[in-house]
Amino acid sequence: MKLFILYQTDNWKSKASRVCFGVFGTRAKAIDGAKWQELYNHNSEVVVLEVTLNLFEEV
Repeated sequence: MKLFILYQTDNWKSKASRVCFGVFGTRAKAIDGAKWQELYNHNSEVVVLEVTLNLFEEV
């Protein structure tokens, strides 16, 4: 099963600046959530990471 983690980050997409905003079942729902929360602006970027449930790996 795939999950999608929604992060807001700076323009350079550095891992140190990531703020998690939720875990979603589809990429489309994650993007809709980002639009609804107005996470897109000129000072930030939105990153959606796809992860597999029950799989041990570094995110």
